[in-house]
Amino acid sequence: MNLNKIFILGRLTADPQLRTTPSGQSVASFAVATNRIWTDKSGNRKEDVEFHNIVAWGKQAEIASQFLTKGGLVLIEGRIQTRSWQDKQGQNRKTTEIICERLQLGPRSGGGGTPRQYPSSSAPDSQPLPAEEVPVINIEEGKEEINPEDLPF
Repeated sequence: MNLNKIFILGRLTADPQLRTTPSGQSVASFAVATNRIWTDKSGNRKEDVEFHNIVAWGKQAEIASQFLTKGGLVLIEGRIQTRSWQDKQGQNRKTTEIICERLQLGPRSGGGGTPRQYPSSSAPDSQPLPAEEVPVINIEEGKEEINPEDLPF
């Protein structure tokens, strides 16, 4: 049995870039940073960051482009894919990406996951705003395979 499945929960390093393939299919690319914090043998706190290149296709690409912004939290479920190409100078290049199969948006900025408060000058009793639901995006299975020649980058 083989399994190629990955879950990434992190923050976007930049706004997604939305493109369209020659066949008209939408594709979005963006990077997500994940942090790891640990204590070494001598008791010092250490931190490391990893950057992951994400590619979303179709409706998910459009949604990612519309709702995700730099610094926003996102949960990506997908698979790892390595592809090769030749650059303009004729050099062979390789890159490893996560192909997004599902994405879940994190809390909206300004909310920080908790209900926002009205400013005291506009609401005398400082009632919290109602919590916003975080949308879950599931695109049905059975998508067509991605042709590397269709990639616009």
